[in-house]
Amino acid sequence: MRGGYFGEYLRIDLGADPNPGSAIRVPLDPEIARRFIGGVGLGAWLLHQETPRGFDPLGAEAAVIFAFGPLLGTPLTTSAKYALVAKSPLTGRIGDALSSSRFAVMAKRMGVDAIVLTGCAARPSVLLLDEDGASLEAAGDLWGHGLPVSEAARALATRFPGYAFALIGPAGEHLVRYAGVTNEGRHAGRGGLGAVFGGKRLKAIGVRGDRRVPLADAAKTIALSKALAKRSLGPATEKYRELGTVGNLAAFNRLAALPTRNFQESTFEGAADVSGEVLHATRRKARGSCINCTIGCEHFFEVAPGEAPVKAEYESVFALGPLCGIRDPEMVLRASRSCDELGLDTISAGGTIAFAMECAERGLFDGTAFEAEARGLRFGDGARLLALLDDIAFRRGALADLLAEGSRSAAARLGPPAPDFAPHVKGLEIPGYEPRALQSMALGFSVGSRGADHNRSGAYEADFSGQADRFNVSAESARGAIATEDRAAMLDSLILCKFLRGTLVDFYGESAEMLAAVTGFDCDADELRRAAQRIVLLKRLFNEREGWTAAEDTLPERFFTQSLTKGAADGAVISRAGLAQSIAAYYEARGLRPDGTVPAETLDANQLDALIDSGGQL
Repeated sequence: MRGGYFGEYLRIDLGADPNPGSAIRVPLDPEIARRFIGGVGLGAWLLHQETPRGFDPLGAEAAVIFAFGPLLGTPLTTSAKYALVAKSPLTGRIGDALSSSRFAVMAKRMGVDAIVLTGCAARPSVLLLDEDGASLEAAGDLWGHGLPVSEAARALATRFPGYAFALIGPAGEHLVRYAGVTNEGRHAGRGGLGAVFGGKRLKAIGVRGDRRVPLADAAKTIALSKALAKRSLGPATEKYRELGTVGNLAAFNRLAALPTRNFQESTFEGAADVSGEVLHATRRKARGSCINCTIGCEHFFEVAPGEAPVKAEYESVFALGPLCGIRDPEMVLRASRSCDELGLDTISAGGTIAFAMECAERGLFDGTAFEAEARGLRFGDGARLLALLDDIAFRRGALADLLAEGSRSAAARLGPPAPDFAPHVKGLEIPGYEPRALQSMALGFSVGSRGADHNRSGAYEADFSGQADRFNVSAESARGAIATEDRAAMLDSLILCKFLRGTLVDFYGESAEMLAAVTGFDCDADELRRAAQRIVLLKRLFNEREGWTAAEDTLPERFFTQSLTKGAADGAVISRAGLAQSIAAYYEARGLRPDGTVPAETLDANQLDALIDSGGQL
C-alpha cells in the first residue's frame, strides 16, 4: 500500500487466557481496503469476518470495531474521524456511529487501519494501546461510582498521561441500550454501542501513536486540502457556521415538519423559545470545531450564570424539547448536558421518554408494575425529564429499567396500542424529521440498515428541494433515497463530514481525486460510486445474516392512520400502498429480491459486484 493505509489492523481479545487484552496485528488485504475504502465500509466488512452468526451484541462473542478512513491523518478538512461499528444492542442490526477527535488521529498513528475488540474483561478495565502493544488496567474507582463523563475523562488523563481516550458513562456501565461512546466531548451516540463497551466491562480505551500517515502524492494532497478548506468556508456551510444545526428548528416548524409530543403533531407552539435564532440572541457563549475542521459548526450556550456552557445541536434540542413538549430553553439545555454526562444518545433518550409521556397520558401504565413511578408523567414537565434521564442511566426503578431498553421493547412490554405509536424503525428512535410531512424521508427511514436515520439517508433533500411532492411517497422517492444513501456511505467510509456535501460539485469525481492523491489508487468516479453501492449492500447483508426480514422495513402504525392537523402539513398521512410501492422500487433498483434479501450467500465482493451490475443502478 502506497499511502493512506498501514495495511493491518489490531485484534484484541479482552478475555484471552493467559494474556487478556493482548494485541495481534492482522494483515489487511489491499484489495479489501480498496473495495470497502475504510471507516464504515471497512468496519462492516470486519464485523462480518470477526463475529459468528446470531451472536449476542452484549456477549463475549460480540466485536466492537474502530475503523479509520484512508484520509484520516492527512490535511484534508473534517477527516479526523473514526467509525465505531458493532451489532446494535438496541436494534439487533448493524450499528455504526462516527465521531471526530484527537483519539481518531492518535489511533491511526499507531500504524493501524482499524481496532477490533472481542471477548469480555474479567473485571471493569481500561485498555491502553500504543505501537508497542496493549495493556489492560483495572478501572478501579472509575467504574460503578456514577462519575459524569467529563470527570471520568479528566481522571483518565491524569492517571494515564499521553493517551487519547474514548469512554463510556454510567449509562454504558448499566447496559442502557442507547448508551454512547464519548471522546473529548463528542459522541459516537446512536445504536447503543456504549452498552457494547459495558458488556465487555470496558470503561475506556486509550491510544497513543506518532507514526505519520503515508501520502502517495504529498504535493497534490496539500493542494487539494487547501482548495477544500477554502470551499468549506463558502455559502454551502454558512448556516452551520452562523447558527449551527439548531438553526433547523424554526425552519422545520414553519414547514410543519417538526415532530412534537411524540409525533402527535408537527408544529410546536414553543418552537421560538428553543430556536437557534433565540438561543443565539440570548444564550450564545462560544463557537468551536472538531479537530482538523475549518467549518466550525459547534455552538455553545449558557444554561445559567456561572455554569459551564452547553453545546447544542438540532437533534438534541428537538428530542429533549418539542418531542417532549418542553419549551423552557434552560430545561432543554440541562437535559442535553445530562445526556452528555451520563453517556446517553439524546435522540433515543428523548424519543423513549416522549413515548412514555404519551403512554402515561393515555393511562397505559395504570394497573401495571410501573403505575406508581409513572404517576404524573406528562408532556412539558422539564423537571421530570431531567429526573428520568438520571434514573434511566442507572436503571433506578422499574420504569427507568423499562425505558432503558428503548421504545420498541417498552411498547412490547406494555402491549397494544403502545406499539402503534412507539417512535422507532427497527428499534432505533426516529430523529427530528416528521415522516408524514417529508415522505421521501419516510422511505429513507423505512429501508435504512441502521433504522430510522437522517445521517445514513439524505432523502429529505428531495422533500426540501421543491421539486418533489413532500406529502406523497411513490416509486420516484426511491431515486433520492438511493442516491443519498450511496453518497452517505462513501462519506462515512472515506471519512469526511457530511456538511461538505454541498461544496463538492462532482461528488464522486472529486472524492476519487482526493483518494487517489492520498493512496495512489488509479481510481475514478465510477469506482467510488460502485464502492458506495457495495458498502450499502454489505450492511444489508449483515442484517440479513442476523435475522432481518422485509417486515422491518416500515414505519409505526401512527403514520398510516393518524393524519397531521396543523399548518402546511394539515391532512398529511402516509399511504400504506404508496410506501410499499416505493420500497418495492428501492429493492428493484438495488438488485434485491422482491422480499428485500440480497441474492448472495457469502461476503464475496465479486458477488456483490454482480448484484450491482444486475440492479440497473442510477
